Amino acid sequence: MTNYKDIPPIKVGDKAPLFTLKNQSGQKVALKDFLGKKNVLLIFYPGDNTPGCTKQLCAVRNDFSKFQKLDTIIFGVNHADDTSHQKFIDKYKFPFDLLIDSDKKVSRKYKALKFMFGHESIKRSVVLIDKQGKIVFLKRGMPSDQEIIDSLKK
Repeated sequence: MTNYKDIPPIKVGDKAPLFTLKNQSGQKVALKDFLGKKNVLLIFYPGDNTPGCTKQLCAVRNDFSKFQKLDTIIFGVNHADDTSHQKFIDKYKFPFDLLIDSDKKVSRKYKALKFMFGHESIKRSVVLIDKQGKIVFLKRGMPSDQEIIDSLKK
């Protein structure tokens, strides 16, 4: 296992780390497939069907059309399996995919991990990547959709 502290920090202006993960349907989703075509919003969240995560993803769902108008595709990312993700999507009618980061390698690349009680856990993090693959917004916690949208309009 790579030591989390050995991974370089990421910041706005950096090139986004490339990744490929499967979604809830088992389809591969690769960042490189969107470069030059779409902005990519990654929402790293600790758990399906937990209060904070549900609130955050439902807010994004409610503003989904605003993100679409700004040429942005959205992905939730955490370590849960396809069954958990599909139930979460079905329950809350999310119009976006949830990606499975079972080994937390992508979360690690994006520094979206924290240690709690001796275990790695997903740290709520929002990362917006522009069409050129550059990080244009990065915030830990739960930024408002308007804050993310404003950064897209710049």
